[in-house]
Amino acid sequence: MNDKQNKGRVAALSVAALGVVYGDIGTSPLYAIKEVFGGAHHPVPITPDNVLGILSLIFWSLIVVVSVKYVALILRADNKGEGGIMALMALILGRKDLPPRQRTAVVLLGLFGAALFYGDGVITPAISVLSAVEGLEVATPAFKPYIIPITIGILVGLFVVQRHGTTRVGVAFGPITALWFATLALLGILEILREPAVLAALWPGYALGFLGAHPTLGFFSLGAVFLAVTGAEALYADMGHFGRLPIRLVWFGLVLPSLLLNYFGQGALLLADPTAIENPFYRLAPDWGLYPLVVLAAAATVIASQAVISGAYSITQQAIQLGYSPRMEIHHTSSATMGQIYLPGINWTLLAAVIALVLGFRSSTNLAAAYGIAVTGTMIITTSFAYLVARHEWGWGPVRALAVFGLLLLVDMSFLAANAVKIHDGGWFPLVFGLAVFILLTTWKRGRDILAARLDAQTQGLREFVTAIERTGEVATVRGAAVFLTPRPDHVPHALLHNLKHNQVLHEQVVLATVTVLPVPRVSDAQRVLVERLSGRFYGVRMFFGFMEEADVPAALEWCVEQGLQLDPARTSYFLGRETLLPTLGTAMAAWRQKIFATMFRNAGSAATYFKLPPNRVVELGAQVAL
Repeated sequence: MNDKQNKGRVAALSVAALGVVYGDIGTSPLYAIKEVFGGAHHPVPITPDNVLGILSLIFWSLIVVVSVKYVALILRADNKGEGGIMALMALILGRKDLPPRQRTAVVLLGLFGAALFYGDGVITPAISVLSAVEGLEVATPAFKPYIIPITIGILVGLFVVQRHGTTRVGVAFGPITALWFATLALLGILEILREPAVLAALWPGYALGFLGAHPTLGFFSLGAVFLAVTGAEALYADMGHFGRLPIRLVWFGLVLPSLLLNYFGQGALLLADPTAIENPFYRLAPDWGLYPLVVLAAAATVIASQAVISGAYSITQQAIQLGYSPRMEIHHTSSATMGQIYLPGINWTLLAAVIALVLGFRSSTNLAAAYGIAVTGTMIITTSFAYLVARHEWGWGPVRALAVFGLLLLVDMSFLAANAVKIHDGGWFPLVFGLAVFILLTTWKRGRDILAARLDAQTQGLREFVTAIERTGEVATVRGAAVFLTPRPDHVPHALLHNLKHNQVLHEQVVLATVTVLPVPRVSDAQRVLVERLSGRFYGVRMFFGFMEEADVPAALEWCVEQGLQLDPARTSYFLGRETLLPTLGTAMAAWRQKIFATMFRNAGSAATYFKLPPNRVVELGAQVAL
């Protein structure tokens, strides 16, 4: 690829990244300043010193949290090009020398961070779209009774079209978001020109002076100031789709300047007219531009919500591949882009939660109290993981790593403490929602481990079994090949034992296939399978997939030809075990968790569908297992 082609590719990725990555943080001006000075929880009095102090806090928060931590540092902590808390967790767990206790702590923290991300996925669409539609109320109070219905209508439409994927509308995301950021910058510049003194807030002394003069109020204000940096986690989570260079170019070239100009413009407006606090963002616009701005803001918030919803799909797929979630129906909505997927179960669950949130909180001001806890929790876990990566992957010494990430962790903890005071006013929601998801994830993992142990206790070693079968030679042989999927390559699959017991036959070729998901995003086709011939008819096949890939078993089996195993698809049958769980008392899992696991197990997606098995060539054999 020559320089011209490379520049064109980077430019195209930059435009796409603008629409997907920065939608969330780009809609923060709709409510951040409003919540600091006009929110229901500890509003800051509008005085020149306070306005400059808050603007300085916002400026330096964007510089330290987003520019330094995420753009400069965290984007370096990629797992084979992929980002996000699950990818970061997998990167750390890939270390062979990781102590068991530390490994357990990393898993629990990673799962809790992922669970909090789902809370963010519920709150972001609700607060973003609601805050955009509230602009109609600024135009005329007559719209007030229709704010909630219009918001719900937009949200329902957003989730309904998810099944079509973002391929068709994705080309419009970048240009619309570019127009949004250009509008943010223009509105801010026009107001700054009227009050240029507001630019003095670039000096950090104003932030320190405000915190020193009003320590209690300053501490509470951090909870609202943090709204300006929500969405920063998306920079890292979506890195695999665009690469770090386009994300960095767009941030420093357009997004950061536009955000700062708009925040400072809102501050300048408040200095000139404190009554504008009713909605300082929309008051920046001239009367003739208010309705077009509401439409543009609604489009921007839909795009921002789309990014978070897509992130929820991706993190669910990763959780399934890593064994922390039951199988679910996954639709790929693009033949060209692997990451564009749609999960109906997650989609409708999110929609129900978002609508409940809008009806329960009824305004962006009330929702702002719930926003922040989930994001700060995820950020703290990401910072802690990045410290481990810096120590063991980047070769940083303990002093350097602790100095850098310890300082960043202190900033994150300050924001968390400020948001913690809002737990009673709504901050409980993402915690409860995240805790529920965390319980589901850990229960599934624990239940699968217990189930595997029970099944292992009832089977026998594979080598001894193969030797005994080949020695006796009394079993009838039928034509074709039988593929038995098993998670334990050294044990005889229960489906094989049941088939032999009841049908008393074996196929000409018996393949014991084990699917292994590696802690890397993708695996090359050259490393897809490993074939071991166990005897004349028995083969052991290990299949390897990355946690961002589909486990397509038939496609993987085609690669076995290069290692001496050739299967005829028309004469190959796939045998699966289907267990019925019997909860029991006095086991390693509490009774209430057994019931949760049994329900999840019963409603898990079909293994045949998940592994892309041809429906007319699948045989399922059942067994009852006591937990």
